[in-house]
Amino acid sequence: MARIVGVFQTAHTPFCYRRPEAWNDLRAVRPIRADVPLDDLETNRRKYARIQNGFAVLRRKLADAGPDVIVVFGDDQLECFDFKNFPAFSVYVGEKFEGNIVDQDAPTALEQPKRPLQRACLKGHSQLASAVLGGLMKRGFDPAFSMEMPKPEEGLGHAILRPAQSITDLKTPIVPILINCYYAPQPTADRCYRLGKAVREIIEDYPDGLRVALVGSGGLWHTPSKQDAWLNEAFDEALLAHMAKGDIRAMAAHFDDYRIPEGDTSQDIGVRGRTVTGMLAIGGPQGGTRETCNWIAAAGAVEGSTATTVDRVPVYASPIDAAFAYFNL
Repeated sequence: MARIVGVFQTAHTPFCYRRPEAWNDLRAVRPIRADVPLDDLETNRRKYARIQNGFAVLRRKLADAGPDVIVVFGDDQLECFDFKNFPAFSVYVGEKFEGNIVDQDAPTALEQPKRPLQRACLKGHSQLASAVLGGLMKRGFDPAFSMEMPKPEEGLGHAILRPAQSITDLKTPIVPILINCYYAPQPTADRCYRLGKAVREIIEDYPDGLRVALVGSGGLWHTPSKQDAWLNEAFDEALLAHMAKGDIRAMAAHFDDYRIPEGDTSQDIGVRGRTVTGMLAIGGPQGGTRETCNWIAAAGAVEGSTATTVDRVPVYASPIDAAFAYFNL
């Protein structure tokens, strides 16, 4: 039978891939709330180094786990899907896929294009992916699926490609599970927690003796480019504390129980736009913070195991908590 040999949680913010000399230039054009601290260049350099160390630790831990396949929980930001049809969950069951990877040594001037400069072709694992798809349907989930890239020119999105670039060898097959984190109404954190538990059952029922690693991609708190964006570090600290104890049900409840403060424009999703549905959310924080549900899904698969937070790096230029963690299995 297959088994889970590692669970890894990683940030994928663009600030992980932009040299710190550019951070405050990027901040200057963002509508960040006035009380968000302003770090100087040396502080930003130290934080950038911490981010790269976070990647290095996870890369080493993942290599030590020696997986045959990696399941990545990530969100799609209009890269595969759009408002013509946007599934709550989707499993990629194709044999291979492509996507863009970023050049960490790209020029740092603000006017430089942010578009990735390289393309990666990665292997899927259609057998395990198909088992996950069918197993989820047997367990009360009804995910969509893709046998081919929905938008070949885009490839799969950054929530899959960035962790592949940063913590894998780009050779190990990957099964992408896409969660609608951004566009209301989204799955609740509790639903994502239960998704992770179901994925564990499916993996353990899989007849081949695969070694499987799981990755949660994105987060933590951030509302990119929203008016008066701020960073709720206390929220993230409490969430990481639940994860450290292996209490993933409490981690999900902490997320879902959050109520947006009146007047917090950084989480306003009430008016439809190019990247906003205008529909009501079920609960919890809004914006990029909901990528935390990718972490909750991955963590749900190993509920009861403790986790180690490698680092939580508050990048005020975004603002975002760029965090890195792994489970002690």
